[in-house]
Amino acid sequence: MIIESRAPVRVDFAGAWTDVKYFYEPFGGATLNAAINRYVTGRLVAGEGEAREGMGVSYETEIPAGSGLGTSATLNVVWLSLAKGKPIRTREEKEAIAASAYDIEKVLGIIGGKQDQYASAVGGINLFEFTEQGVVTHPVNLSPQHIQTLESLLVLCYTGQARLSSNIHQNVWGNFRRGRRETVEALFTLRDSAYEGKEILERGQFDRFGPLLTLQFECMKRLDASTSNETVDALFRLVADEVAGGKPCGAGGGGCLLFCCKDPSLKPTVQEKISRAGFRVVDFAFEFEGLTVTFKQS
Repeated sequence: MIIESRAPVRVDFAGAWTDVKYFYEPFGGATLNAAINRYVTGRLVAGEGEAREGMGVSYETEIPAGSGLGTSATLNVVWLSLAKGKPIRTREEKEAIAASAYDIEKVLGIIGGKQDQYASAVGGINLFEFTEQGVVTHPVNLSPQHIQTLESLLVLCYTGQARLSSNIHQNVWGNFRRGRRETVEALFTLRDSAYEGKEILERGQFDRFGPLLTLQFECMKRLDASTSNETVDALFRLVADEVAGGKPCGAGGGGCLLFCCKDPSLKPTVQEKISRAGFRVVDFAFEFEGLTVTFKQS
């Protein structure tokens, strides 16, 4: 028996950090993100019978580690779906895999949030709400035309600098526990902006979307200075004339950056500038299938 699993990574738009238990358990968190057609794939080959002699598992990913696109969480989603060994079709089944993937990270002592696992498993463009009682998925209602417009405005690039998000998390949550006002206020702004972002997208007010991304970056820097660096700042300066805003993906500090152009006609210019500066442009489209698991006879 051969089981193959595939799950997408994500770009995060708003609300990052508020999906971490230190914040969402007392206050409730919310994130806005989108799965993209860049994947982690897994393959399990098992012998017949209960012993399943000769079992082997392999993985592939199209995205480097430390990209800020949730690759590690996506890998856990894929691994768990292979271990489950049965079809996973409904959103509820996918959400259960996401919850288990997060629980494994928690047992391992990894400091992080929940949005990556849910974005990968569920797919699509969603607002996720996080409370002590669980996670609620709110799909963003976008017409095909609005989806196409949003894709035509966004540019994703990889800085080439992988970053370890756990180090940034330790700094941020240390400040949060100490009641540092700037940290606390930034987290509330991030959470509330996720709801604003959903409204912006559903109304097709794309001129407001770039500034929303920039607001995330401003809040991230208030959380911890290491969420940015000279390379990140230089890339923002490079495309400042063509973009309405942008942010680092994930915890920041390197990895991927997401920019929103002022107009679709400016996207080729932004991509060319980034490429000429020696950085990698990551082409993508939104992905609405999420986790898929298929079975074949060996």
